[in-house]
Amino acid sequence: MTSTADGAAQLLAISDLHIGYPENRALVEDMRPGTDDDWLLVAGDVAETVADIRWALKTLAGRFRKVVWVPGNHELWSHPSDAVTLRGVDRYEYLVEMCRELGVTTPEDPYPVWEGPGGPVAVAPLFLLYDYSFLPAGCTTKEQGLEYAQGTGIVCTDEYLLHPDPYPSREDWCRARVAATERRLAELPGDLPVIPVNHYPLHRHPMDVLWHPEFAMWCGTDLTADWHRRFRVHTMVYGHLHIPRSTVHEGVRFEEVSVGYPREWSKRSRPPGRLRRILPGEDEQR
Repeated sequence: MTSTADGAAQLLAISDLHIGYPENRALVEDMRPGTDDDWLLVAGDVAETVADIRWALKTLAGRFRKVVWVPGNHELWSHPSDAVTLRGVDRYEYLVEMCRELGVTTPEDPYPVWEGPGGPVAVAPLFLLYDYSFLPAGCTTKEQGLEYAQGTGIVCTDEYLLHPDPYPSREDWCRARVAATERRLAELPGDLPVIPVNHYPLHRHPMDVLWHPEFAMWCGTDLTADWHRRFRVHTMVYGHLHIPRSTVHEGVRFEEVSVGYPREWSKRSRPPGRLRRILPGEDEQR
């Protein structure tokens, strides 16, 4: 096992591992912490099948001091190639129980507190979904947005594979998740900074660089637009967009930490599968 220069524990993050691709699975096989005390935040889209999700999280949980996972849309798909045929809430709860067996923290568990360099800070794994409120320009309803997206040929596979059962719609499931999560975040000590980890960003500004702006409909909700201010957010960790980068919005750092598909990461100059350090920051090392 390698170590950092000063041996300081790190809070690291990654998302969108998509290990159904052999090249991405190999990245996970090679993934190692820098110290024995490193934590790893996994912001969703590990894989589509329960078997692959289990393999990846079990592998990582055996290497890192703590692994924190949140579901992406791909984990929630009822994929025809998956032996587990559960849908909606039942599928999510099945994955939560699997994670608990593996010792992986989920959005249903108490929020752990990082006490290492840059701490203390609460790490809040979130599962919020989306509600089609990130509409394309000129559209005022979900129906108009979907019609526009269909006209461009950009429609998320969620429309066919992500079932909200027993909720009547994905947006209803999203609103229920937002309400429950809002209550939990409000219960945190007011002086404790928070690092929310969610598959989707809490704010719409990262959508500004999408090649297909209509895809934003499947990328979050306006219901969380002020959470980075309300809940003393230190850094917001997310994935989903496959556009790894750092942005700062209203003084808060947003980190997109995805790997993405081989056809995407193979074009980048940086090596794939690189874990993003969230803490300590440059001014927080000790």
